[in-house]
Amino acid sequence: MNASLEPMRRAFLEVLLRLAMDPQRMLAAGSDLWERSLRGGVPPEPAPSAPDRRFRDPAWREQPFFDGLRRAYLTGAGWLEDLVAQAPGVDRHTAHQARFYARQLTDALSPSNFPALNPEVLRAARESHGLSLLKGMEALCQDLARGQGQLATRMTDRRTFRLGENLATTPGDVVHEERLFQLIQYRPTTSTVYRQPLLVVPPWINKFYILDLRPENSFVRWAVERGYTVFLISWVNPDETHADVDWEDYLVHGLIAALEAVSRATGEERVSTLGYCIGGTLLASGLAWLAAQNDPLVASATLLTTQVDFSEPGDLGAFVDAQQLERLEAHMRERGYLEGLEMMTTFNLLRAKDLVWPFVVNNYLLGREPAPSDFLAWSTDPTRMPARAHATYLRELYLHNRLVQPGALSLAGIPLDLGRVKTPLYVQACREDHIAPFRSVYRGARHYRGPVRFVLAGSGHVAGVINPPSANRYRYWVPKPRPVASSGNATASPGNAPASAPNADVFASHSNAVASSLDADGIAPCGKTDVIASTPDASASSVDADGIASHADADAWLQDAEEHPGSWWTDWEYWQSERSGERVPARIPGEGGLRIIEAAPGRYVRSRILPE
Repeated sequence: MNASLEPMRRAFLEVLLRLAMDPQRMLAAGSDLWERSLRGGVPPEPAPSAPDRRFRDPAWREQPFFDGLRRAYLTGAGWLEDLVAQAPGVDRHTAHQARFYARQLTDALSPSNFPALNPEVLRAARESHGLSLLKGMEALCQDLARGQGQLATRMTDRRTFRLGENLATTPGDVVHEERLFQLIQYRPTTSTVYRQPLLVVPPWINKFYILDLRPENSFVRWAVERGYTVFLISWVNPDETHADVDWEDYLVHGLIAALEAVSRATGEERVSTLGYCIGGTLLASGLAWLAAQNDPLVASATLLTTQVDFSEPGDLGAFVDAQQLERLEAHMRERGYLEGLEMMTTFNLLRAKDLVWPFVVNNYLLGREPAPSDFLAWSTDPTRMPARAHATYLRELYLHNRLVQPGALSLAGIPLDLGRVKTPLYVQACREDHIAPFRSVYRGARHYRGPVRFVLAGSGHVAGVINPPSANRYRYWVPKPRPVASSGNATASPGNAPASAPNADVFASHSNAVASSLDADGIAPCGKTDVIASTPDASASSVDADGIASHADADAWLQDAEEHPGSWWTDWEYWQSERSGERVPARIPGEGGLRIIEAAPGRYVRSRILPE
């Protein structure tokens, strides 16, 4: 994304011109600011579970000067953001940009970001006789050197994390390799496994090991332990030699090549799949591509925080318009790729209050080392984006939204139509997701023809996905069980499953999913409930009555959904196990149709942009 300030200048100018043309609104805004100031300006204090971390030091409330400063800042910041949001006559995209940049401005101007106005910084400098500030300046210089002139703020102590030692440690082997990816097959830990193998398609923005962090929060390890033969794509970290790689190359020479390799390795004609973020968008493209050719290769698909309908793209949309894309494409053509640090900075700006300024204060103003974090170790290990593929993704999908327009986008000569996809889908979104907003993910789920189970998790784009059941945190929402049309009986649930059921231990606490013989919890596609029963993968008794046919949007769905504590993983496992076939003897990497190349996590994932 381009770092130019021109989009911000243009958006603010448009808002100011519109406000200047409405003197009555400006007078009302001035009166509102005065009233807020008289009231103290601070909204009710947030709940203890969600405090404003910028003002956590007690001095911000106990000392009158800092308390007044805090209140004045919050008054002005809230007023400015509200004023920009209410500007009349501004087109939707410009209004979105103005709100986004107003929030960037107010976040940057927080008094906590200035050493002379932050009581914690002043106290640390006094107690250390200025050594804290000296250490901070030293850290700033080191980070500028790491980024070769661009600020690469250290968000965690990466020296405590090593791939294959305490990150990406699930035992496995690379069994296939191509220009764009290595394919990892993980070693079984059970004597039997489900017949259908599971191919995981991670994003190529950052690296696959977000799904295989530490053993206690590894989704890959968790799935292996439940009897799935897990294969995973480890994407190459592209350089200038990949400048010609396009979106269809990721499809044909990435996803499809991986599916065919999994089939050769296992001898199975059908494969279960799971895609995350942009990996899920590629998987959705692949489902449409296969559907156009009546190819049944994919038996089921899980899409995690995946956008396919970009009509409401979230804050990333602030960076996507024709002018910005032209500048970005010219910038990428110079090198053949988008540098990973630029992409990382863009994502951090989406939540600058949490992902930029706290580290500026901690590292540079307080002179402290960042704390170890496996999540942040992953997020600060960025990858480059091939110029042509990234331009296609932003222009064709984000800007023109062609993936959801039947026939508008063709890949390898095949027109795509998501409406032809009959594959059973598990679509998961996160309620606080700032990258793939859950309303956008839900809107995308309307475009498929087959049965869809939509599940909403608490937290954001990463923490909401990587949430093992053992952590016992967050919440998730699922469709309410619906009566079975053919019998009139209420849908059974895992909570009522007999103790002898194969997965009774997993389902015992989950009364939210449908009985194993039903697909009655999905999203009816655009009101076409009749196609569900006719789909070979769906039960004839399915009524799909709790999906899009009866919920016009995500908010209506959420209002009618069941809320449960904990992780969505077990709900997914129940759904996936019913679509994975019977149990067969466990498969050992190298003993099938593919030979072992090297041990996991492989070479491709070790290619780094930033030094440790």
